[in-house]
Amino acid sequence: MSSTKPNSSEEAPPRASPRPSPSALLWVAVALVLMAALAWALNPRQPKLNPAPLGAPLPLCARLPRAFTPSDVTDLPEPPFPTLPREQKLRALARMNAEPCSCGCKLSIATCRLNDPACTTSKGLAGAITQSSGH
Repeated sequence: MSSTKPNSSEEAPPRASPRPSPSALLWVAVALVLMAALAWALNPRQPKLNPAPLGAPLPLCARLPRAFTPSDVTDLPEPPFPTLPREQKLRALARMNAEPCSCGCKLSIATCRLNDPACTTSKGLAGAITQSSGH
């Protein structure tokens, strides 16, 4: 009788790799679509912003339509109170931060002195405050 056993020197024919079933491919496609939908839903809507038009810069002490807001300037580079004691100097500075400048800039006197050192209105008001707190 002849043996049906293959010889060890003979190799078995190569097997074809198993192919995924169509239902497995369908599940992968559905999962990818669901993940894409989730990523799209979680992405916040981006606003459509336009850059502001560039114009000429405003002067330092411009007369802008705004409400007066007190400031918190702690020191002036050109103080109008060189010889006042520390307490009176701080009192004068607090008053300059709380009172608006009458030049029309709607800033405090101290802020107007910082932004526009050439403003004669704020200089005169600061001098008057300094003299009244010195007495």
